[in-house]
Amino acid sequence: MRHRKLTTKLGRTSSHRKAMFRNMVTSFLKYEKIETTDIKAKELRRIAEKMVTLGKRGDLHARRQALAYVRDRDVVEKLFEQISLRFKDRRGGYTRIVKTGFRTGDNAPMALIEFVGEEKEKAQKAKKASKSRQKAS
Repeated sequence: MRHRKLTTKLGRTSSHRKAMFRNMVTSFLKYEKIETTDIKAKELRRIAEKMVTLGKRGDLHARRQALAYVRDRDVVEKLFEQISLRFKDRRGGYTRIVKTGFRTGDNAPMALIEFVGEEKEKAQKAKKASKSRQKAS
């Protein structure tokens, strides 16, 4: 039985798993969207949402905790100055996982993990672009 077992092992040692998720969180916060296997995306969501919560706290201790996990100082700066401001009124659920099919090599289920709210930004950019096109005509 799996009672009280918090994380999945993913067939890796604990040091490999920790390093992999540190790299994945850094990439996710940097690019705001990555494609990975479904199980890794679900584990990544737990860590990424904790990082956004640290960013929303915004104090020195939270910044140091984020720097202890994320591998890039510029990404931590982006987390505290851009991403956390985007979710300041939201109480959780900052990420979305979209299943994208199966990988061709080993038929592993793949998923896209991204931040919620991207569609609003895309719609606003599209409106601005259409207005600028109309003004140019």
